[in-house]
Amino acid sequence: MNSRFNIPPTVIFGAGAVRELAPQLRLLGVSRVLLVTDGFMVESGLVARTRSELASAGVSVELFADVRPDPTDENVLAGLALYRASGSEAVVALGGGSPIDCAKAISLLTSNPPPLIQYMGRDKVPRAGAPLVAVPTTAGTGSEVTKVAVITDTHRDVKMMILDRHLLPAVALVDYELTMSMPRELTAAVGVDTLTHGIEAYVSRLASPMTDPLALSCIGLVARHLEVAWRDSGNRAAREGMMIAATQGGMAFANSSVCLVHGMSRPIGAVFHVPHGMSNAMLLPAVTRFSIGGAPSRYATIARTMGWAGDGDDDAAAAGRLAGGLEQLNLRLEIPRLRDHPRMDAARFQQSIEKMAVDALASGSPQNNPVIPTEAQIAELYRAAW
Repeated sequence: MNSRFNIPPTVIFGAGAVRELAPQLRLLGVSRVLLVTDGFMVESGLVARTRSELASAGVSVELFADVRPDPTDENVLAGLALYRASGSEAVVALGGGSPIDCAKAISLLTSNPPPLIQYMGRDKVPRAGAPLVAVPTTAGTGSEVTKVAVITDTHRDVKMMILDRHLLPAVALVDYELTMSMPRELTAAVGVDTLTHGIEAYVSRLASPMTDPLALSCIGLVARHLEVAWRDSGNRAAREGMMIAATQGGMAFANSSVCLVHGMSRPIGAVFHVPHGMSNAMLLPAVTRFSIGGAPSRYATIARTMGWAGDGDDDAAAAGRLAGGLEQLNLRLEIPRLRDHPRMDAARFQQSIEKMAVDALASGSPQNNPVIPTEAQIAELYRAAW
């Protein structure tokens, strides 16, 4: 079976990569851009610095800083209106996965009519949108190199996954120095999100010889660097390692697939507004324990790559240590169980389980899992993760 491999045509990485923003926009031939970001980036001062540098280079900037966590279709339409009113020619995304996903959807709608729901799924976008330059500031989602955007449909309270090569940024500027100020909680959540991307890309039924090396490198980098970055936010080597892991994980899962963790995570985000990386992290141990039987040798390789099993351990023993290792990692990083997260309500969770199970299966991701679950099994997994 043939496999497709898509990444942005230009990826610039390393300390100071963000300084390539103006030169890359000149290469794209644009002089007016919509800068898509959020309030945190404004408060950090990075937005003001970016606007000043672009203005000095002769680039006019219209600011859309109203991106909310887990952006919605209404959020995207507001950004699109500003793009059109300002006469922008390209979109620049500055921030974590939410600003980048929102910017992707805005770009999509510059050339394709709304509503977004008609593009939900794989390869349903007819035309490329405005050029997009993605500048990630968290080492987690890998969205800067993926052809995926996740946007919440406010009418159905469902997260829509749109996967199409037309969503790929034209340029990704991957500068680990932008992650140095991430707080501990965010470092932990997006770090385990990165690990989830590597794991699911590697065990996916759509994994390929092109994605496997990236997925395993991502996993190995997380094993070496995540806890160091969490303990010591100023450790440059750890921050760089996690940034590379996030980008490699994004390349891997966007060309392989995410699986059951992501399928179950999206409904939690839609219903309870728990950040995506955090819900992935909370679900990962339980889903891994359920899935190991479908690909024991691959899960064993992951356990060895994490350093939780040795070459002398057979696959069954190595894979058996993985779920427990993930639980202990969450404990060390102070990632809560679902029941302990402040946005989770026990009664509402129990009432929502059946709908979340339906929505998880409908997303398509669970069908790529090593063990393909039924709705009833997903419901039980939600209860187990609680």
